[in-house]
Amino acid sequence: MPHTVFRRRSGGDSVEQIQPDLIIPTGRRKGQSPDVADIHRALAEHEKAQAPRSDRGSAQRLRRPSPTLGEDTRRRLTKSLSALPGP
Repeated sequence: MPHTVFRRRSGGDSVEQIQPDLIIPTGRRKGQSPDVADIHRALAEHEKAQAPRSDRGSAQRLRRPSPTLGEDTRRRLTKSLSALPGP
């Protein structure tokens, strides 16, 4: 079924034109046509799988900045905060 969608899509047919011609062969919805949203989802997954590896993003873990402040930053903050009027 995906092959038919890709072939007809490359031929210029819209998903709405393709959908009535598709029949689900097995399962609970056997004999029915797939939803338009399911076809769009399948096309998106196929495009994502075909994208070069660098376009998929990396699986690297993002690191948070260190919660400790440097001594210079601590001094500047303390000095600027002590110059403010108190409560």
